[in-house]
Amino acid sequence: MTQRQEAASRMAFAAYMHDLGKLAERARIDVKQSDMDTHKQQYCPNFNGRWTHVHAAYTALALDKLEPYLPNLKGVDFAPFANALSREADNSLVNAAARHHKPETFLQWIIATADRVASGFEREAFDKYNQAEDKTETGHNHYQARQLSLLEQIQLETENNKKKEISPANLKYRMPLRPLTPANLFPQLRETCEGKDDKKAQAEYLTLWHGLLQDVAKIPPSHRQQWALWLDHFDSLWQIYTHTIPAATAGNTKPDVSLYDHSRTTAALAVGLWRYHEELGHNPQDVKAKLSHKERPDWDEQKLLLIQGDFFGIQSFIFANGGESGKQAAKLLRGRSFYVSLLAECAALKILDTLELPPTSLVLNAAGKFLIVAANTDNTKNKLQSVQKEMNAWFLEYTYGQSSLGVAWLPASCNDFVVKKEDNSGFKQLMKSLFEQLEKSKLSAFALCNTQSKSPVFEKYINSFNNDFGVCSLNGYAPATHKNKNGIAVCDLSADQIKIGECLAIRHFQRLIISKQALGNSDKALKLPIFGYSLRFAGDDESSGQFAKQAQDGSVRRLIDISFGQKMDDINWHGYAKRAISSHVPVFSSQDKTISDRYPADEQQFAIGDIKTFNHLACENKTLDAQQKWRGIAALGVLKGDVDNLGAIFQQGQDKPTFAKMAALSRQMNAFFAVYLPTLCQTEFTNVYTVFAGGDDFFLMGPWYDLMHLASRMQQEFSRYCAHNSELHFSAGLILTKAGNPINLLANQAEDALEEAKHLDGKNAIYCLNQSNKWPKFSKILEACKDLKDYQEEYKLSTAFLYALLQWSDMVMLEKTHPQAALWRSQVAYRCFRHIQTQHKFDKSTTLSKSQALASMIGKYLHHDNLGEAYRLAVTTHLYRYRNTQA
Repeated sequence: MTQRQEAASRMAFAAYMHDLGKLAERARIDVKQSDMDTHKQQYCPNFNGRWTHVHAAYTALALDKLEPYLPNLKGVDFAPFANALSREADNSLVNAAARHHKPETFLQWIIATADRVASGFEREAFDKYNQAEDKTETGHNHYQARQLSLLEQIQLETENNKKKEISPANLKYRMPLRPLTPANLFPQLRETCEGKDDKKAQAEYLTLWHGLLQDVAKIPPSHRQQWALWLDHFDSLWQIYTHTIPAATAGNTKPDVSLYDHSRTTAALAVGLWRYHEELGHNPQDVKAKLSHKERPDWDEQKLLLIQGDFFGIQSFIFANGGESGKQAAKLLRGRSFYVSLLAECAALKILDTLELPPTSLVLNAAGKFLIVAANTDNTKNKLQSVQKEMNAWFLEYTYGQSSLGVAWLPASCNDFVVKKEDNSGFKQLMKSLFEQLEKSKLSAFALCNTQSKSPVFEKYINSFNNDFGVCSLNGYAPATHKNKNGIAVCDLSADQIKIGECLAIRHFQRLIISKQALGNSDKALKLPIFGYSLRFAGDDESSGQFAKQAQDGSVRRLIDISFGQKMDDINWHGYAKRAISSHVPVFSSQDKTISDRYPADEQQFAIGDIKTFNHLACENKTLDAQQKWRGIAALGVLKGDVDNLGAIFQQGQDKPTFAKMAALSRQMNAFFAVYLPTLCQTEFTNVYTVFAGGDDFFLMGPWYDLMHLASRMQQEFSRYCAHNSELHFSAGLILTKAGNPINLLANQAEDALEEAKHLDGKNAIYCLNQSNKWPKFSKILEACKDLKDYQEEYKLSTAFLYALLQWSDMVMLEKTHPQAALWRSQVAYRCFRHIQTQHKFDKSTTLSKSQALASMIGKYLHHDNLGEAYRLAVTTHLYRYRNTQA
């Protein structure tokens, strides 16, 4: 790490911790009254004899308590600050962090400005906020108030539906004040977690404070020698304990942004502003004079540069198909999906290192997309162009233009982040312009139009083929470089993807190390460097000790924990930066050994803990009948889905969007699919592969009937996650297929199924077995399928009778256009009577009543107000589940 990056990291930490006191003050941590009186005078505004924003004083006091666990603060060059924790030095880190409501120096004003920009404050609004009492728009004080659900407030404006002003009093949900776990991502009814008891509210904050102090000590001491490495770990820890702490609770504000999202965006903006003036050699006193001026004379100056990256061609990258890809499909899909996250991670890191920025300048990073805040200087833009060329060269060399990673940047002023009262524009327009800039980047991938001479890539491609190996048998386009242990000709990229797939399945290897140089020869290391970085997997014992020296000297750029919780209430903190990029992998259990005959004869030998192949998963929904014979089809399910109207949600869904709210919305959308969904599969749907899940979409593979239930469960959980906001929903396509089909065919069919679901009016649907249905109806279909099983057993329904149900379902569909189709009602009544009469030896009265009950059940489901023609899906599902495949 360079000295400039170290300095930027310290600047980021000061800005990141500016509101540490909000946690400390609400927790009522133990401080001497004399110290508190002194710190109020130094850090807090006073209006008419009343101290406001007392949390600023607590920021300074709380930093003292964190000091033993921070990187070295003494005896080192502490640029850009004079020192760390001195209250006397105006230019100390603690004063820069804690004086954001009462700034005096250049660095203090940088952080104070970033604080206001992140919140989107207009000048008059901030002046009012700075004098306000600690009371929120919900009517609760700063101890009692719980964070509003940002997702509950999303509204999409249409021609017939104008946005309504949302009052917090009308919002039903709040976020529980608990550490981040999959379970604690969900909002609760406000009556459950928000009350009027100050003592109880403070106790909840104190629990978080103690958890933070206890867990910060788990960051390895050797990692405290490098600010950027340590800060990356601390960022994950800070998110765990502040993801639902309301950032703003004064001046009747709406508490809908977390302290975590506000801290991170403030740090990114502060470093961008500071680096802009530092790099251009501006006089700090002149800058301070403008920043402190009441009229904000430099807020229209484009000091910031927003840098957005996006992986283009994800589907073609993950589902590239070669002649041998089907035999290793499971591990290959795992490896490729993970590789997409690696490419985005390394691309973002490459930009951060090249621009000498800390990890907190990376505001968003999910599902192959990222957003970085930098200084708007010619030096920055020249370096970005160089990085883009290097990344283009990598993608051309290893993917031959099948995929790319586009980088777009846009200058921005402080005023661009402000929500304008008159038209609610400002930040909205900034985000729209940034998305448009990225689309232009997508249409000019590799900058081939700027190349004057013929690119040597094609010639190199042709000359790279080895006659002994030919084309890579796994992706079907790259020249193979060697044969792997199975004798398959592969390229280096495919070999690395297979290795990733293998390592991800071994739960011991839950750490990923990204370094400048290769960390020794290892079968856990990837062969290909990514944008100049070496990567390898490690166990917890290795990551904490074996690479201490490389962590201290800066060779290790990132050490990431990729594990996810085994239970819904697992905090899952191990002292390292967290990334939710791993997938759930089905493995054999002891129970599987007892029923191994459900699998094909040549697939019945396995050990507990081995990974299940797609051939095994296709058999998981078979059931034993009374004669102990397996029934049901062997089929693999593929489920693909994404959130509906995502662009509109981000561009118009929020009433008063700010930088922090945008970051929060992106993080929360990603967390459902990247954090909650893998844990749901781990705990309840253990036979489902999460091929990829993150951002706003997912691609799952597993037993076909399990996936039907998982799809329905996901929809219900996503609704709960979004506080039952009817504006937020997703659509999905579910296909049934043979386990051995080519993976690119499966992907294309799943994509087509998803498109069919989205064609339904209003979207919010699932396409399955040639039908698109809204989610409530799909849930009823699954209930009807279960009922059909019960009725078949009770009434001894024959297969012929079940096929008659299919015919009647088709008649229901035709009834409106073909009057004769209405005869289904009389046919149902007659067939039910004849069936009971012939299959059971009841008296006439009982036969009549039983047949009427059966006909009533069938008629209920076939009625247009219930399932109607969709009953066909319930019947088909039932037939598939219990088909005699051994006859």
